[in-house]
Amino acid sequence: MKEKNEELWVVYEGKEGPGKGRHIVFVSGDEEYRSEEGLPMLAKIMAVHHGFKCTALFAIDPETGIIDPVNQTNIPGLHHLETADMMVLSTRFRELPDEQMRYIIDYTNSGKPIMGLRTATHPFNYTRDKNSPYAKYDFRSQEFDGGYGRQVLGETWVNHHGHHGRESTRGVINEEMKAHPILKGVEDIWGPTDVYTIRELTGDSKVLVFGQVLVGMEPTDKPNTAKPTMPLAWIKTYTGEKGLTSRIFCTTMGASVDLKSDGLRRLLVNACYWCMGMEAQIPDKSKVDYVGEYNPTYFGFGAHKKNVRPSDLRL
Repeated sequence: MKEKNEELWVVYEGKEGPGKGRHIVFVSGDEEYRSEEGLPMLAKIMAVHHGFKCTALFAIDPETGIIDPVNQTNIPGLHHLETADMMVLSTRFRELPDEQMRYIIDYTNSGKPIMGLRTATHPFNYTRDKNSPYAKYDFRSQEFDGGYGRQVLGETWVNHHGHHGRESTRGVINEEMKAHPILKGVEDIWGPTDVYTIRELTGDSKVLVFGQVLVGMEPTDKPNTAKPTMPLAWIKTYTGEKGLTSRIFCTTMGASVDLKSDGLRRLLVNACYWCMGMEAQIPDKSKVDYVGEYNPTYFGFGAHKKNVRPSDLRL
């Protein structure tokens, strides 16, 4: 299928709001946490409630045009990053062709802001073409220590800190950062995915929210006191190859089912404002109501909805 075929992505035109005239590109593509469901929902919120033009991209089967998160080598529409004011990245172990990857890296070096969700800490995995000029962004990279995740976003994949599928996550606001504009109106963050291990955040990272491991899969479960908290959401800067510096926000939450949490959605909406230097326009309590219905699929491999096309996700 041709890259210019607009059926391979979906655009939500911004309504009235502070974001009018700004463009956010949401890049999905993971096999497990249903970013192909969560990111369009966030994009609708940002477009309808906050005025941003939002473009959602997906891993696509090139033969059928159907969304296929298992396909690790094709995300059409990345050229939209050339006109983006912000990128939201939620990919896992992708190995994109150079002509697609170039748009992501050019954007990353542009000084414009980036948000990373969940598996964005390990977004790229080069197993086929280790001679690619972009192979250094592999999550295991030694040349570019920890690859894209560690260098750009703050950390790469380490392991599960909570017991995956058995221990959920409570977000605990860092008292030292509670006055930060991203945390405005944010409370009650909980999600069924587990806390990721963070060894050490890079650069000038500042933790906004810590992840507390709960002993079970309900928000009322008690903390597992044998497991210390880990950074769950943080901010930092990244200076790219052109010497331009970007604002970065990253969180290890972000599965489609995590996003049922009003507190998490508000954190992400506020983070978009902050990333684009619009923190003065963050409301006391940002509107994060769903636009239409939202019934996310539970996380797991092979669990994605079949035969869905980008056009099925239009407003």
